[in-house]
Amino acid sequence: MLLIPAIDLKDGHCVRLKQGDMAQATTFSEAPADMAAHWLEQGARRLHLVDLNGAFAGKPQNMAAIRAILRQVAGQAPVQLGGGIRDLDTIEKYLDAGISHVIIGTAAVKNPGFLKDACAAFDSHIIVGLDAREGKVATDGWSRATHHEVTDLARKFQDWGAQSIIYTDIGRDGMLTGINIEATVRLAQALSIPVIASGGLSSMSDIEQLCAVQGEGIEGVICGRAIYSGALDFAAAQARADALCASADKPASGATRA
Repeated sequence: MLLIPAIDLKDGHCVRLKQGDMAQATTFSEAPADMAAHWLEQGARRLHLVDLNGAFAGKPQNMAAIRAILRQVAGQAPVQLGGGIRDLDTIEKYLDAGISHVIIGTAAVKNPGFLKDACAAFDSHIIVGLDAREGKVATDGWSRATHHEVTDLARKFQDWGAQSIIYTDIGRDGMLTGINIEATVRLAQALSIPVIASGGLSSMSDIEQLCAVQGEGIEGVICGRAIYSGALDFAAAQARADALCASADKPASGATRA
């Protein structure tokens, strides 16, 4: 179970939003690259970047901060990035710069042909971000609701070659109210590609619950406000997840491996 620290970028700073509202941004660092280094020191094995300005503008907006982070973490951990990715040229530039996976959200829903082309052109480097409120997908930085069911779209994107799905419960994001375990498991069970949970992580209990259902196809969880506010100790949580997963993988007493 990967615990993936989120570094959300707004105007070059590391911030956290509540329910995707840009007006409710709390700045946690004016040096995002230093924050990236901090999470690596705490044991992070992957980082999650979001260009918040880019998500609303529809094109990259925080390139200086992104490049600084990539220089800081080069060769130490893969970095996935979302926000404002609307064309193949942008994907290629990010991958060439050192991003391991790009996350396509709004464009996957509004321009499915683009997602299909991206999966074909950049095999294994495309993650789809599906953000939902009460099971319905939202787009444009969560500002627009659609009538699309999360599971229906996820199955379609899986068939096109998406590497994994990040599922965010908008109503819980940044609210420290707990991961929507039931909805995340339901989505994972409907797919053959991994699901990454997001939105509402609040405590060690969430980590333990996710580890208990990892076998359903849940690869990891995005860690946001909880690890920035101190509600959850990231290093301790990753260690706990590793221990639980190791225990789950261990054969029962007297059992033998095939």
